[in-house]
Amino acid sequence: MKNRVRELRTAAGMTQQQLAELVHVSSRTIISLEKGQYNPSLLLAYRLALVFGTTVEDLYCLAENKELEDRDNENWE
Repeated sequence: MKNRVRELRTAAGMTQQQLAELVHVSSRTIISLEKGQYNPSLLLAYRLALVFGTTVEDLYCLAENKELEDRDNENWE
């Protein structure tokens, strides 16, 4: 799933470790999130959004991800 975690973290001048500590996860979790290899729990997504002063919808590009999923599902019909 596409997200803006890396973009917002680097804009804030934060390391992966610093972000991990703020949201109570390991730096490996942050790395996986930034690579799109891991989808967070709702609570973790909310904590990340609070750190960056944004919404979960914006942080995880939910409208864009929904459109992509909808297009993929059309191909299966």
